[in-house]
Amino acid sequence: MSARLEVADIFRRHGEAYRQVNIGHLGRVERRSMSAIELCRTAELGGHVEGCRSCGAIRVAYNSCRNRHCPKCQGQACRDWLAARQDELLPVAYFHVVFTLPAAIAAIAFQNKAAVYTILFKAAAETLRTIAADSRHLGAEIGLIAVLHSWGQTLTYHPHIHCIVPGGGLSPDGTRWISCRPGFFLPVRVLSRLFRRRFLEELRAAHDGGRLGFFGDLAHLAKPDAFARLLAEARRREWVVYAKPPFGGPKQVLAYLGRYTHRVAIANSRLISMDDNRVAFRWRDYRHGGKTKIMTLDAHEFIRRFLLHTLPDGFHRIRHYGFLANGHRAARLDLCRRLLASPQQDDLEADAESAAEPLAAAHRCPCCGGRMITLAIWRCGQAPPSSFWNDTS
Repeated sequence: MSARLEVADIFRRHGEAYRQVNIGHLGRVERRSMSAIELCRTAELGGHVEGCRSCGAIRVAYNSCRNRHCPKCQGQACRDWLAARQDELLPVAYFHVVFTLPAAIAAIAFQNKAAVYTILFKAAAETLRTIAADSRHLGAEIGLIAVLHSWGQTLTYHPHIHCIVPGGGLSPDGTRWISCRPGFFLPVRVLSRLFRRRFLEELRAAHDGGRLGFFGDLAHLAKPDAFARLLAEARRREWVVYAKPPFGGPKQVLAYLGRYTHRVAIANSRLISMDDNRVAFRWRDYRHGGKTKIMTLDAHEFIRRFLLHTLPDGFHRIRHYGFLANGHRAARLDLCRRLLASPQQDDLEADAESAAEPLAAAHRCPCCGGRMITLAIWRCGQAPPSSFWNDTS
């Protein structure tokens, strides 16, 4: 099998059969995502013809689907997003905190993605901000970027929130920047307890308000007493919250963010082979020191697992809180910089150039490195311009 195997190849070969077998179980989002990935960067979506000013080389570039679940479309989206974050970085250490749902709650989340994901974001952000504001810990208003992931390394359903947090915040009166202790942000045990309580309170309110639906094996949870028993059991369990070691500097923060913000369930680079009805891919076993292993799945099971992680229409999987919240971000960041006595842009300009580098490379000639210009465009449903086609086939 070609080393350049893609999720799109798997969908093109096995997608139609999967649709037929699961005709009553695929929702609109899943069907649309499959179709978009199958058509991504093919002639059916249109494209353009480019020519090199220097050597005259010609190449055809097909349009991308821009579906947020497509592995091929996230690179450019990530670069654009990171470029917009350049002037929001502060000259402080950053921390990475992860909030994870236990299996019993994750099962409810799968049947109520929009409602439970919203609760997950709210509970995680409120937990960090509440503990950070407590004078016994940091005593400051913090900011954070929260990113939703719903997968594990083997594509199983595992909803969790990644939070990237500057190591410090504004004093309550807004006159000082308060830094956290070197190498330590907030106590994870305290975070875990408050996160569990806030999440379960919000989940009960959603149930009482009729905002949750239960089907199949979970149908019994529609009854208040059964749901109350589940919540009681969840309270007795320890919920997983962990903080990774801090990292510092704008370049490191951008690189780190790029690995999390625009990920999809599996990258094309992890795919190994597709033979008959089987798909093999690489995964890391973090329970055994991050050892790389190979998993082989039936093609339909691979597609099923991939589609577990589609998001509801209009749902935002990247959110900003505290002094990074959208409504007052610019003003609060300006205050943070003044209190930190740091120049706003000087330290970031070199990284801004490096982040923009891949964008410029996309318009360079693969033969001589010269500048490519657009010679012709065709839209979705139209045939490529025949005058160029023979030269590029």
